[in-house]
Amino acid sequence: MKLVKASAATLLCCLSFNASAKQLWSDTSVTLMKGTQYEVGDTDKTVFTLEHASGHSWGSIFTFVDRLSHDNDNQHELYGEFGANITLNELDNSVFKDVYLATQWEFNSDKFAQFDNYLVGVGANLSIPKFNFANITYYRRNNELGDNNNQLTFVWSVPFGDSIVYDGFIDAVDSTDSVASGYNFTSQIKYDVGQHIGIEKNKFYAGVEYVYWKNKFGIDGITEKNPNIMVKWHF
Repeated sequence: MKLVKASAATLLCCLSFNASAKQLWSDTSVTLMKGTQYEVGDTDKTVFTLEHASGHSWGSIFTFVDRLSHDNDNQHELYGEFGANITLNELDNSVFKDVYLATQWEFNSDKFAQFDNYLVGVGANLSIPKFNFANITYYRRNNELGDNNNQLTFVWSVPFGDSIVYDGFIDAVDSTDSVASGYNFTSQIKYDVGQHIGIEKNKFYAGVEYVYWKNKFGIDGITEKNPNIMVKWHF
């Protein structure tokens, strides 16, 4: 309960800071994906994602909401995350750019489960040559529907030339009495197709997302190997 209150208080503070602090950059996008071989629920799904990321004088925000439509049984899921990182110390060395306090709220609503999970931890932005960004974060998870556990997250984006981007994340969680340990390795490779059809460069991409999720949702033996075709528009 203390962790929940601390996480919620931090998120509220970030929202209030955001109203007055200087914004350094911002990116908002929508993504449409069509995938197969999903585990848990319908195997074929269409996913619409609204995503926002921004940098501020105090830190950064990353949030998204997924609406997943089941193609075979006409059911829907809603899943989202809101994360706020507060810079603790800016660094000037060859390994780290800064360290930050990390908070995150996960929420889900579908016919199988509704939950709110709260995460708090520490992380660092890494200095990796040629990467757009890379960061690693340790979280302590407060899970509404199961025992609390730990999560290690690595997020990255790297360009190839000026038209291809490869990005993604790895979430690794440990086991508890109620869930198995596992990891979610999700990555996307995207090509800037917009530049060929009269759209401003770095705005409209098409590509493929691939998910390898071992012990999905902590269910021992359920491993998802899921390809998706996708288009993404930044505005």
